[in-house]
Amino acid sequence: MAFTIHVLNQDKYITSETPVTGHNVLADLDSAEKGRVIAWRVNNYTRPLGWVIDDDAAVEFVLTTSPDGLRIYQRSLDFLLVIACEKTLNRKAVLRHSIGEGHYWELEDGPVTQSDVYKLHAAMSEMVHEDLPITRKILPIDKAKRIFQEQGEPEIADLFVRANLDPVEVYRCSSRYGYFCGAMAPSTGLLRTFDLLLFDRGLVLQFPTVDTPEGVPPFQADASLASIFFDYAHWLEVMNLNYLTSLHRCVAEGKVQELILIAEAFHSQRLGSIAKDIASKPVKAITIAGPSGSGKTTFSERLKVQLMVCGKNPVTLPLDNFFKEREDSPRDENGDYDYERLEALDLEMLQDNLARILAGEEVVTPRYNFITGHKEPGKVIRLGEADVLIMEGIHGLNDRILAMLPEKSRYGIFVSPLTSICIDPHNRASTGDNRLLRRIIRDYRTRGKSAQVTLEVYPKVIRGSMRYIFPYQSRANATFNSAMPYELGVLKSYVEPLLHTVDERSPVFSEALRLLNILRFVPAIQNEGIPNNSVIREFIGGSCLDV
Repeated sequence: MAFTIHVLNQDKYITSETPVTGHNVLADLDSAEKGRVIAWRVNNYTRPLGWVIDDDAAVEFVLTTSPDGLRIYQRSLDFLLVIACEKTLNRKAVLRHSIGEGHYWELEDGPVTQSDVYKLHAAMSEMVHEDLPITRKILPIDKAKRIFQEQGEPEIADLFVRANLDPVEVYRCSSRYGYFCGAMAPSTGLLRTFDLLLFDRGLVLQFPTVDTPEGVPPFQADASLASIFFDYAHWLEVMNLNYLTSLHRCVAEGKVQELILIAEAFHSQRLGSIAKDIASKPVKAITIAGPSGSGKTTFSERLKVQLMVCGKNPVTLPLDNFFKEREDSPRDENGDYDYERLEALDLEMLQDNLARILAGEEVVTPRYNFITGHKEPGKVIRLGEADVLIMEGIHGLNDRILAMLPEKSRYGIFVSPLTSICIDPHNRASTGDNRLLRRIIRDYRTRGKSAQVTLEVYPKVIRGSMRYIFPYQSRANATFNSAMPYELGVLKSYVEPLLHTVDERSPVFSEALRLLNILRFVPAIQNEGIPNNSVIREFIGGSCLDV
């Protein structure tokens, strides 16, 4: 029986009497963008181009330059690197975290050399030139488990069992099988744009990004930020928490409460260290910056307590209270209000208030009403001898904000969940995903926003972070990693029901499915043992702090 395919990209209808793949449909189209197609959506579900349809369907081709296409491109490149390491160096590659808009990899048996990097780059380039097929395979769980165990990847095999995946969707390139939590490119020939750089003990795999979809962005990695990654990775190794299989074992052995207490103590220790550093200097103003979902508010409240222990009297001044009147706010290219830009703040009022506060005057600061979109009279601030001003907001480290403060008496802190437990040796939940899950829960709990609404606006938030927040993180005197090794397990029970409410017809439906696909590997952890001053409480509720 004939069926009809509606190609949404070109508003074209194709009729077929036999099953077709994305390759077949693409071949029938006249498009200059054929070379950029990396996957397709079938009835809004992201599928590899080899996916077969035999019924009426609405389809849309996914380009390498789109956010979804870039993720497919990146994970396919990761697979290519894994194969190249084994084929060229006879060594196992392990994904640790992201850094400088790239993926940082190490080799299991020791450090990487510059010679290794050259060999790997050449091997990957040759595989791109050969245009090897990357084929989707559906395997029963027992066979998938055996294959990955034989490939020396017991953590991946164990996750199949933990998530009860049966059958298992994997991909094969040459003779190598891989699992990468989502659709893959149809072949290696599409993966032409990449670079490899030697970094510390390992290497960085670079790829196109949202801001540079046609090329590789310049590599920038702040040394202090890199040290945070490595220190945290070392701590996870000491705790034997490298992968989600370790977290599953922790839950099964009844050691979750111990993990929570140790993780919270680790945060407290770092907070105390930052407070002592501040107290040892003639600091009068502290600026705290970080992207949305970082836990900046909890951090600032806990820092206040630590500073009191050190003999200081902190006074807070949220930068969000200096938003312009809503009708005066800048707009983005679509005409929507753009609250991510620095110009969304009333910089003239902020500078006036800061100058007078630091001069010792009594100042009535504003309070922004997010319902009416107007500023109202807020709290009165007057700094005494032992008082320290704490300013918290996404632009806290922007040069124009810092220029309003005396250089010798200011102290900058960058806060973000920088890294967490990897899913397995080749997959990770990104820091952006971590912040997004936090925000979905908080938006629903405190603002009544659905997961769909949060997912729709989040690309703007990410774009704003990349443009207006992360470029200034090197201005910080200290960096605080707000990630918790147990948090995905806690967030899971809150966010999964919310993600399931996203409409199947929504443009962000595939993003909801992607997050659900990651969460199915995560063990559920109850929230009862989480302290009421934990950063996680800012999102799930139950905090004793003013958040």
